[in-house]
Amino acid sequence: MSAPTTPRTSPAADRELLADFAAMSAFGATPAGGVERQAATADDAATRAWLAEWLTDRGFTVVHDRIGNMFGLLELSPGAPYVLAGSHLDSQPRGGRFDGAYGVLAAAHAADRLRRHYAQTGTTPRCNVAVVNWFNEEGSRFKPSMMGSAVFVGELPLDTALATTDAAGVSVAEALDDIGARGETDVFGPERRVAAYAEIHIEQGRELDKSGTTLGLVDRTWAANKYEIAVVGSQGHTGATAIADRQDALYGAALIVVALRELAERFGEELHTSCGQLTVYPNSPVVVAREVRMHLDLRSPSDELLAEADDALRARFAEIELQADVAIERRFAHTWRGHVYQAEGVELARAVAEDLGVSSMIVRTRAGHDSTNMKDLVPTVMLFVPSVEGISHAEAEFTADEDLCTGVDVLTETLARMLDGALTPEPRS
Repeated sequence: MSAPTTPRTSPAADRELLADFAAMSAFGATPAGGVERQAATADDAATRAWLAEWLTDRGFTVVHDRIGNMFGLLELSPGAPYVLAGSHLDSQPRGGRFDGAYGVLAAAHAADRLRRHYAQTGTTPRCNVAVVNWFNEEGSRFKPSMMGSAVFVGELPLDTALATTDAAGVSVAEALDDIGARGETDVFGPERRVAAYAEIHIEQGRELDKSGTTLGLVDRTWAANKYEIAVVGSQGHTGATAIADRQDALYGAALIVVALRELAERFGEELHTSCGQLTVYPNSPVVVAREVRMHLDLRSPSDELLAEADDALRARFAEIELQADVAIERRFAHTWRGHVYQAEGVELARAVAEDLGVSSMIVRTRAGHDSTNMKDLVPTVMLFVPSVEGISHAEAEFTADEDLCTGVDVLTETLARMLDGALTPEPRS
């Protein structure tokens, strides 16, 4: 074990963190204790404004890039690259108050603690630090998910993202302009470079909670295939149209939902499947549906198993087309392969946890996170704190105060070592 670079937190700092978390959670609060602030809505804008004021009051410079990613820049070493830390403020409909938002606030508090530490000690780190709130990580209003970080790393064209519309036909560009969150330039580039990235998040699973472990060290991601499909039939009268003559799109969609569950049962815990969204047209009680649009989700730790399941689902699609007399059209796909996080980042986090006396274990992330994109660009550290009973994307989502505070302690020390070049030993100015 080695001595921490930064002093441990104080009870006052913990109280400040929890008070700020409560204040932030009031934006878009739901009666059952969750939040609803989908990307670029009024409640998302209000949360962004609160965070911007918090950062500005502490000496950070707040800027937005062209896809609405929000950065709080703290220049500690002029000309040096930046270590980014953060997550996202947007939520699912009637979602939990911890998902994403905790990671942004934790990064803000960790960066501010480092600001105070360097000011008090008169030391200068090798890198600067920036807090980031990624745009539209959830993908509930605009698809795909992780949109802001995907544009940032070059995996999704900016123009494609800006032209994406929500269910009401509002484009990302229009929504960002409505809340004043679309910047005119890229914040990072040749003149201001990124050296590394760190993110802390609730686990959204039960491994930490079941084992009584405080910190998860994420070493790899599950692969995922996400599809938007359309089941196309023919509109008819629910009473007058003979069953044999119906081209019922909703019947075809129902068979797909069942097929997804049967796939999951066939492959066991190594495959997760779902239909997370289903829109019926014309959605009238006396009309046979002419079209159903669906969002399908397949995830697995194995790229090979995911491909096998995908092939099986396509074969079932062909059978369903005949069985229901419908056409199944794939409209959009968002996929990523399973990947590992840099081993040196996992080891850095493990060493920090050991030095701080925090229990830790290796975990895989089944969910997608902005770090999933960032790890393909720069050395990345991904940390988890426990989710009670693994509940997430729901108002009952919960993480204990002690775990929230410990997570910020670990992130602060991890960032301190990253700013001193732990993952980028020779940052160039």
